[in-house]
Amino acid sequence: MQREEVRNLGGFVWSIAEILRGDFKQSEYGKVILPFVVLRRLDCILESTKAAVLEAANSVPEGVDDATRDMILFSAVGGNVKVYNLSRFTLTTLQGQDPGQLHANLVDYITKFSANVRDIFLDKFLFTDQLKRLKEGGILWNVFERFTEIDLHPDTVSNIEMGYLFEELIRRFSEISNETAGEHFTPREVIRLIVELLIANDDTKLTGRGIIRQVYDPACGTGGMLALTEAALQEFNPSIRVELFGQELNGESFGICKSDMLVTGHDPEQIAFGNTLTQDAHKDKKFHYMLSNPPYGVDWKKYQDAIKGEADTLGFDGRFGAGTPRISDGQLLFLQHMISKMRDDEIGSRIGIVMNGSPLFTGGAGSGESEIRRWMFENDWVEAIVALPTDLFYNTGIQTYVWLLTNRKPADRRGKVQLIDASSERFWKSMRKSLGSKRREIPEEARADIVRIYGGLLNGGRGEGDVAKIFDVADFGHREVRVERPLRLNFQASRERIARLADEKVFARLPEDEQEEIEVVLLGMGDTLFTNRDAFNKALAKAFKVEGVKIAGPVRKAVLSGLSERDEDADICTDKDGNPEPDTDLRDHELVPLKEDWREYIAREVTPFAPDAWVDESYRDARDREIGRVGYEINFNRYFYRYTPPRPLDEIDAELKALEAEIAGLLREVAA
Repeated sequence: MQREEVRNLGGFVWSIAEILRGDFKQSEYGKVILPFVVLRRLDCILESTKAAVLEAANSVPEGVDDATRDMILFSAVGGNVKVYNLSRFTLTTLQGQDPGQLHANLVDYITKFSANVRDIFLDKFLFTDQLKRLKEGGILWNVFERFTEIDLHPDTVSNIEMGYLFEELIRRFSEISNETAGEHFTPREVIRLIVELLIANDDTKLTGRGIIRQVYDPACGTGGMLALTEAALQEFNPSIRVELFGQELNGESFGICKSDMLVTGHDPEQIAFGNTLTQDAHKDKKFHYMLSNPPYGVDWKKYQDAIKGEADTLGFDGRFGAGTPRISDGQLLFLQHMISKMRDDEIGSRIGIVMNGSPLFTGGAGSGESEIRRWMFENDWVEAIVALPTDLFYNTGIQTYVWLLTNRKPADRRGKVQLIDASSERFWKSMRKSLGSKRREIPEEARADIVRIYGGLLNGGRGEGDVAKIFDVADFGHREVRVERPLRLNFQASRERIARLADEKVFARLPEDEQEEIEVVLLGMGDTLFTNRDAFNKALAKAFKVEGVKIAGPVRKAVLSGLSERDEDADICTDKDGNPEPDTDLRDHELVPLKEDWREYIAREVTPFAPDAWVDESYRDARDREIGRVGYEINFNRYFYRYTPPRPLDEIDAELKALEAEIAGLLREVAA
């Protein structure tokens, strides 16, 4: 079945949703249609072995435990399918029953699935509730009958094609309910690109018999990434054994993914339900390959106590020891979680994760995001980052990036990071028909091109320098050095400045009679302009002493603040030890590349323009205690900026004259 045929099938299934109009809100259509699709898929798979399963069930000896009973019945189904149904009905035979009994018969049919599937329909899909609503609305038979027209047997619709079907349906349901479709699935061509990048350099590791690979997705959705990774690995080595693991928070997506595992022979218990960040269902497990497309820009505020608690309590013995990102975006939490599951053996692990631009540069030196990047780069795990075209995803047109990480870099990649800019027209084509925000796709030849460029690494000189560059890890790091300028103030006891004392909180809290007393003293000083703070302080002390007025230290400080103004020509204000005081308004921070000595940088970039500036040597990194805080960021635009010269003025002028003439012609037509 071709992708277009799958889309047509999706259109037919979608048409069934029209029956729900009026009885269900549009946002509820998926709660009916998706479980019905799963139900029909399972029914088509089990129909041919129905008699054998019922016969096997009748012959199971009494007293046999549930696990043994399940094993016997799974065997009766045959193949790798780990699900059975003990109802005497199939969806086809239910058509010949009394329509008035359809609801009771369907409930009987669902509750007689093996426990691993029964839980999906009852607990995750809450399907019996939807069946009740369909019955009460008088449309149950109509919906049921339309679904029996669809053949979803694997001989007709493969597992990969079922993934396409669910992708199409979820996209449509998400679109009409304004949900974020990107939280559920990733376009298949993006998944294939990630998979091919992950296994591109693993030829020798995947060759031979007896090879076992464990694949994990911590936000697995309906299981598309897992399914395509398995298909790619088995295409490379048909004898390979692939074990799939995942975790998903959305109940419907989890139900679809787990049911897919059941019919493809995988252990369904390796797909867990729940929040990966707070309830790691695969704790202490390590994996060969990890892929994910975590939610973008989704906050983790309601989980922050558990996450920050783990970070503070366990540190690097837990998952979040490097730091936590800002509360509004949890993408880097998922990446840290995946890194914690890298295998510490000869084979090691490889990670492919899709994220938006935020993890590349958000957060300055010392922030959670920067410290996480620092941890990854200094451990030399980041192998490559690929910038994808915009408008690839169904729910957003934003720029996205594929990060590739491994703890077993080959020798020629150690200490290096490869950046690939695959966002240009060379790597995408427009779709004949847009799907939501998805207007572009990565064709097969472009995908192969990206993988080839990635595999070439240091061969950027072969005409690939415009789209692929190699950097040392340290190239992304800098030290944020604090640069101070001296405080220079002038002072004057003028009426205008005395009036500003009312804005000083300490002065404003004084009783009115004390305020008036201080103002009288100040007015008596005249309006002489002082450009030296010590000289003004002495004059101020003398004036108060002559008038016999005493003021506390905080009040004196408020008076100095109110009567002062910044003045580049004034003397430098010094502390009690004679050192210059910094002017916080003139404070600046210079980002000094890690490969450069900060003294040389300041001497070249700062001193010639501000000779009185100095570096605050108390501003140090919390980890290495060196001067300046270490930060890491990746600025793709800086590395791949392409200058586009402005159009010639003559060309612009000619175009404007042509437009003026056209407008004048239109006006003449109107006037006529």
